[in-house]
Amino acid sequence: MLRKFMQKLSKLFNAIPKYLLAAVIVMVPLYPKFPLISVPGTYVAIRFEDLLLLGLGIFTAVKILINLKTFLNDRVIRAFLIFFGVTLISLLSGIFLTKTIGIGIGLLEYLRRVEYVVPFFACLAFLNRKTIMHDLAFYLKLLIFVITVAFIYGFGQEYFHFPVIITQNAEYSRGIALFWTPGAQINSTFAGSYDLAAFIVITIPILITLLFVFKDWLGRLAVILVSGAGLWLLISSISRMGQFAYLIAVSTSLFLLKKFKTMIAIVVVSALLMGMSGGIQTRFGRIFDVIYQQFHLSKVLSQIQSDFVVLADKVTPTSVAPTPIPAVEDRSTSIRLSVEWPRAIRALEKNPLVGTGYSSITLATDNDYLRMLGETGILGLTAFILVFLRIGSEIVSAFFQTKNTNGLIKGFLAGIIGGLIGTFLIALFIDIFEASKFAMVFWLLLGIAVFLARNLDYVKEN
Repeated sequence: MLRKFMQKLSKLFNAIPKYLLAAVIVMVPLYPKFPLISVPGTYVAIRFEDLLLLGLGIFTAVKILINLKTFLNDRVIRAFLIFFGVTLISLLSGIFLTKTIGIGIGLLEYLRRVEYVVPFFACLAFLNRKTIMHDLAFYLKLLIFVITVAFIYGFGQEYFHFPVIITQNAEYSRGIALFWTPGAQINSTFAGSYDLAAFIVITIPILITLLFVFKDWLGRLAVILVSGAGLWLLISSISRMGQFAYLIAVSTSLFLLKKFKTMIAIVVVSALLMGMSGGIQTRFGRIFDVIYQQFHLSKVLSQIQSDFVVLADKVTPTSVAPTPIPAVEDRSTSIRLSVEWPRAIRALEKNPLVGTGYSSITLATDNDYLRMLGETGILGLTAFILVFLRIGSEIVSAFFQTKNTNGLIKGFLAGIIGGLIGTFLIALFIDIFEASKFAMVFWLLLGIAVFLARNLDYVKEN
């Protein structure tokens, strides 16, 4: 009797995380970032997603402790342990050595990084190779649902005054409902338009590969419509880097699948639709204007310098004040080059090995690699790269072994590889690994990909 009870309890324990992972896919992107508990001294708050990840984390921690030896022998897990070990040293150094952060905020920011990767660990701990194909199809359907709802809500923001909830400054992070104004960026259910753009970059390449998995026209039509909805969200986010990263991500995925004609068609159609967007035309046009005007300005200054002659024996009684040269700049680029990136470099100079600790260089750097260098130093960035080298080597190696395997797995892995490359590009201009709505789903998808890669032989045989 007791034995049967324990078996049922064990079965329930292993079943619940599947639905917690499903909740992460659905609730994290779609539930607005309303604060539950505010953290004094900052506009960071405990939110619903944090409670969801706490529940998933408890289940995952128990599972890991039960199989601790196996997990410690995992080369990817060891890479994560190295990373979190280095960043813990960075945290302590920032608190006690450079004194650049406070204990409370620094520890909170450190725990946030751990929280984001909980879905990755949960996938490795709880996914079952016997049911992985069913689970993969289930999670992909949820992604399709999420993109559809995000599109409906984003469309509603632009045309039906659906409220906008963002966390881009201290005032907005309180959960204040705003409304979209003409020409502004669409963020849908996300905390910012750049989070939305990054989410589309990691998910749409996966969905597009489903065109070659579904055999019926209805399934393919659904994929085309949802991918189109995702593209509309991306264009409406007016993220220049996001759109460029999307084109690279989709091209990579389709190139890996050797779908060259489809790749050209999708890239051309996407680029044309992006070019027709008034908002993106304005933003890209501003860059070209800056380049042209700076070039023209340098020529004028050179000409003035070459024509300038000092006449000591002629003094005019009056002089006309020269016309001031107008400042020519792209605001976001100027902020990065003049404020954010130099600030990260100064933090790195204070402590090159382990940086000045999480939260030491304020809210944003708009380059995640520079941010890591500033906050966690050379060792922190190196450890982070090590994590992706080990994850990437497993996924890429598995993809090239998928010749005689299920098309869904091959497409999913190709989509993940493309999405990863796109994400790395976005991280050049956005602190994307710190964006919770993106990061949690991102690590979940990577967890599924790594699990598939490790169990590819079993899936092929069965």
